[in-house]
Amino acid sequence: MFLDEFHSTDADRVCITAEQASRFAREIAGDFNPIHDPCARRFCVPGDLLFALVLARYGLSQRMTFHFCGMVGDSVTLCFVEDGEGTVDVVDEAGKRYLSVRREGWTIRDPATVETFTRRYVAFSGRNFPHYLKPLLEEKGVMFNPQRPLVIYDSMGFSLEDHDPCDLDLAFAGATLGVKGKRGEAHLEFEMRCHGKAVGIGSKKLVISGLQEYDAEKMDTFVTDFVKLQSTSPCSA
Repeated sequence: MFLDEFHSTDADRVCITAEQASRFAREIAGDFNPIHDPCARRFCVPGDLLFALVLARYGLSQRMTFHFCGMVGDSVTLCFVEDGEGTVDVVDEAGKRYLSVRREGWTIRDPATVETFTRRYVAFSGRNFPHYLKPLLEEKGVMFNPQRPLVIYDSMGFSLEDHDPCDLDLAFAGATLGVKGKRGEAHLEFEMRCHGKAVGIGSKKLVISGLQEYDAEKMDTFVTDFVKLQSTSPCSA
């Protein structure tokens, strides 16, 4: 299983080190958000890694929503708790909840299909910046603090129409950004296709904190440094 090297298990418990989380972000998702750096003051495990672990355990359901409730730190022991109504909560040993997942409809459990969907979604999700966010920020005349960028994964959801296992493709389908003071909410839409046929839609929500007036020179410098960092990643080869 491709996720084995990015977490460890002990009975029903899961633990993710900062190094494992950072490697997943860079090598699988192409995600270079500074909060996933092991030495970051506000380090957190990528939401996409938690997303991937849920799909690996419970399969790909027809309709799923993921709400991120907290930031998972280095080596936090996690438990996956399922109720009888299709909800899965990811909590720590003290009961603090980090992720709540709602599942409805049929479920695909074919490992190859689940892995393909996971990899395709995570690759899409990792392209938040600069591909999707920069044009939105520029259009609204705002930007995050380049010295302390804080972009948080809030939630995502999708709905599938076709349950036949196949080679799913994900494609960007538009984005919006709402700004209120120093806080922004970005919604990234995507569609899913199988052999060219539309089989589902989805949306991802990001929260951007500490917004300030857009500065083209500062943003261009940030993007240049970001792209240089990406070019050193194994997934860029």
